[in-house]
Amino acid sequence: MNLITGGAGFIGCNLSHYLLSKGEDVLLFDNLSRLGSENNLAWLKKQNANGRLNIIQGDICDFDALKKAVANADIVYHLAGQVAVTTSLDNPRSDFNNNILGTFNLLEAIRLSEHKPILVCASTNKVYGELLGINIVENATRYECPDNPHGISELQPLDFYSPYGCSKGAVDQYVHDYSRSYSLPMVVFRMSCIYGPRQFGTTHQGWLAHFMLATAKGDPITIYGNGKQVRDILYIDDLVKAFYLAGNNINITKGKIYNVGGGSENTISIWSEFNDLLYNITGNETPSINYADARIGDQCYYVSDIRKIKKDLNWEPKVNVQDGMENLWEWALSNMDKKFIIGKKN
Repeated sequence: MNLITGGAGFIGCNLSHYLLSKGEDVLLFDNLSRLGSENNLAWLKKQNANGRLNIIQGDICDFDALKKAVANADIVYHLAGQVAVTTSLDNPRSDFNNNILGTFNLLEAIRLSEHKPILVCASTNKVYGELLGINIVENATRYECPDNPHGISELQPLDFYSPYGCSKGAVDQYVHDYSRSYSLPMVVFRMSCIYGPRQFGTTHQGWLAHFMLATAKGDPITIYGNGKQVRDILYIDDLVKAFYLAGNNINITKGKIYNVGGGSENTISIWSEFNDLLYNITGNETPSINYADARIGDQCYYVSDIRKIKKDLNWEPKVNVQDGMENLWEWALSNMDKKFIIGKKN
């Protein structure tokens, strides 16, 4: 049985759907606090009304609830937690509890269980901080890293920056060390920008979906910094396949850490280049833009070097930027009138 913490979130519901489509049983564990989570849950129930989806509305800070959820799991995909740098700056205690304490509870639940399920844990590129020591140059439409043509590898020194960077960095290292110290089957994904349908992005997190949804609704967008910041982007369908492969090849992945993203073939600057792509996809429609100072913890450049996961799992992104963004735009158009994307969760 597959246990997915944060299973009603963007990545979680897509992963749930993928596993269910393969005929597997899924236990979804989520406190339903994130905007759009209840809609994602309703979508999952509608798509997979076959008895193989079970749901626990619970919080990862509740150790007893997690122990019960882990009891019958063969593999755990850990996606729950606080996901935004800005939110961590506003409320670092909540960030600490949801990321560090919540993950520690899960690790202990697994360690103390009888059957020691596999764990695939979602981390972030933010553990690398400002990429100290990397030569980054500014060009007409983007920042470039000429000395790292494949992107940033797992050998890049860690440099936790912002409360979110610290909490996810602690999660990252706790999982890695529990695998090592207790010989548990665990693997870490340091993810770049993931995007696709069912992503209810906001100004704090999920920028691609946020830009698309704002454009569909005719809302203005704020660009923090000069818009030349570069990210590699990975379509959700490609990510869930990587999760599945990592868990089902634990003999290869156990104890390892992987950078997971679109890689050097799927990069874009967040506005200088994205603006043109958006203009073409939407049929000459672009939002009103405001500029503000860059935010704490925002990297000028981050591109994942994905050669390690390519080699180990024979995995690579299949959906290119153009096709993925067109899919996201179609989903945004179909959801622009729904009340749950227009403001705070009721």
